Amino acid sequence: MANLVIASNSKAMSKLDGSIKNKVYDFFEKLNADDTQASLHIEPMKAAVDPRVRTGRVDLHYRAVLFRVDDKSSGPTYIYMGTWGHDEAIKLAERATLRVNPINGTLEGLIGEPATALAEPDSKALPPKPVPDVSYLAGVGYTLTDLTDRLGISVEVAERAMAASDEAALMDAAEGALDWEGSALLDLATGIAVETIREKHGFTETPIDTKRDEDEEIIKALERPASKMQFAFIEDNDELRRVIEGGDFAAWRIFLHPEQRKYVESDTSGAFRLSGGAGTGKTVVAIHRARRLAKHNPHARIVLTTYNTALADGLKADVRALDPDVVIAEKPGDTGIYVGGVDSLAKAVVDSSWSYVNSAFQTIFGRSGVVGPQRTSSVAVWRDVAATVQSGLDSKLATPGFLESEYVAVVLANRIISLEQYAKVARPGRGVRLNRPQRIAVWNLVEAYRRQSEMDETLSFPEVLALAAEALRIRAEAGEGYLADHVIVDEAQDLHATHWALLRALAAEGPNDLFIAEDSHQRIYGSPIVLSRFGIKIVGRSRRLTLNYRTTAQNLAFAVGVLSGAQYTDLEQEAEKTTDYRSARSGPEPQLIGCESQVAELQKVADLIKAWLDDGVVPESIAVLTRSQDDRDRFVRGLSERGVSVRAVDRSAASPGQPVVMTMHRAKGMEFSRVILSGADDKHVPAPVALRGVPEEERTEALLRERSLLYVASSRARDSLVVTWSGKQSELLGAGR
Repeated sequence: MANLVIASNSKAMSKLDGSIKNKVYDFFEKLNADDTQASLHIEPMKAAVDPRVRTGRVDLHYRAVLFRVDDKSSGPTYIYMGTWGHDEAIKLAERATLRVNPINGTLEGLIGEPATALAEPDSKALPPKPVPDVSYLAGVGYTLTDLTDRLGISVEVAERAMAASDEAALMDAAEGALDWEGSALLDLATGIAVETIREKHGFTETPIDTKRDEDEEIIKALERPASKMQFAFIEDNDELRRVIEGGDFAAWRIFLHPEQRKYVESDTSGAFRLSGGAGTGKTVVAIHRARRLAKHNPHARIVLTTYNTALADGLKADVRALDPDVVIAEKPGDTGIYVGGVDSLAKAVVDSSWSYVNSAFQTIFGRSGVVGPQRTSSVAVWRDVAATVQSGLDSKLATPGFLESEYVAVVLANRIISLEQYAKVARPGRGVRLNRPQRIAVWNLVEAYRRQSEMDETLSFPEVLALAAEALRIRAEAGEGYLADHVIVDEAQDLHATHWALLRALAAEGPNDLFIAEDSHQRIYGSPIVLSRFGIKIVGRSRRLTLNYRTTAQNLAFAVGVLSGAQYTDLEQEAEKTTDYRSARSGPEPQLIGCESQVAELQKVADLIKAWLDDGVVPESIAVLTRSQDDRDRFVRGLSERGVSVRAVDRSAASPGQPVVMTMHRAKGMEFSRVILSGADDKHVPAPVALRGVPEEERTEALLRERSLLYVASSRARDSLVVTWSGKQSELLGAGR
């Protein structure tokens, strides 16, 4: 029985039609069962540069290119590089090479023209590019020797890189390089130390063991982190079929950057925070980590949660795509991976902890009660309370927004049930200071709000969260243990105080208890939180991803530009930065299009979508993003009137076959090939409703959320980004232009 390894540069697969892909699957199924079958025609190449290379017959017109590696302990291993037409496959195979990099121990497979460092001297090879007077990398302090002798980058790629005059040229130099080489060059662009780059990629200090033969060295090298960027073992036929049907080999499920893999596989002594910009792969790490913990301990109870149901549905689909055999738990506390939005998680916890809920009611509200229907919004209740209760609170503070945030962040978070408690409690992180008379006024409104809730027999989502957290605390104190062994949180920047109280109460403090993925620059709800105030200690256990896999360098520069000049803090109130974010891809510059009127803007957007569709762009890979639902509906109607059929997306997913129109908030966690940010004018961005009634002390934070929302929307584009407006452009675009 043969082992099968697939290379990530098997790009030819995505160009094959379905019938050929099925034949490739049949070919590998036979190869895996018995590689000696005559029908496979596994044949060596007489003129090949590498004696390990083979081709195999997929059908009369297509051949697979592979390397055969023989290991005494595991038998033959075939490394699949791709499938091409017969003649092209033969030519490519003759030039293909496989070796262990002598500098860093990474396995390198090249299909086509071999790199200079891997081939014999070629008199026809182009001379190396001269190093310019102003070399970008030399200016940072690197030398050609750093690239070749310390990192192991091929001479050809290193010379191109040292010839680059700026970062854009450096990215061009990375085109055609091996995956790990391109990653290392992007790290070099940030100016970090060579040793740090070696550590990030898991390079070994002893790359070659002379006691092993070449084939044994190759098998050993397959296990190294940087090798796994290009190569992955396929464990069974079901996984093989999923990979083949994925078209692009579903790269996120198989080929992880060494830094991502480190956070998937490492064990932590306690709570751990992984931050990073949009598109850096935090969600991918979270999903892989959940699966790794489940595989390591089949009896483990794992909670994978995020801000809302839509994002949670995406997580669940991705977990199943990663591993259909993983156990999805029906409710928290069951063996397997429970996946759900954090509010749904709270309701499920309450439902499973009835015996502790009444005691929790006494602690949270100072009374007994039952969990009735949940309100989707408390705005109307707070507005009515502020209008009917003579509290004496300044009208600038007697607003639904301020009262709700005070109630959640201070009252519920601290389990306050009396004025005496509220008058003394610290309010760290609250932008508005309150003197004693103001606190008395606020408490009068809180009591009125709670009386209304009791009469209606309803609870808000934050109240249910607080009850769930308290019920779990009481349960643990009673010796009943915890509902989860591991908790993994995605999009954590948008969670508020009672969310964190619940998450901390789900699992006991200890190894791998809490894994938190977040990006404070994407905080579009709520206010900053300090985790240590909820017993979540991440000091010394916090790391950051900086390499963007989603969007192009040009789109990333625009999105990051939107954030420039603003001050953001993380979950421990430390300053966040964006200076070292880099993209692995290049593309066109974003288009910024100002229009004279909304009618002209609608026509421009319609023309853009029609042109993309005429060019063969998949309809559902096109998205128009707006600031509000009213604008979304206006664009749906306006585009339809101009002959462009689109679909509005709200809570549910869009149907395939049409471009989509959605709010910027709804686009969170999604990505598209082409994105149009519409209505980016001073009347819509920032949204007036987002700033209306906000106390002056909290206005800066409200503006940060609006800026973050524009950053989130900008970073949804994989390839093309277009920004349109009518009249005067938004001030938030100024830094992004």
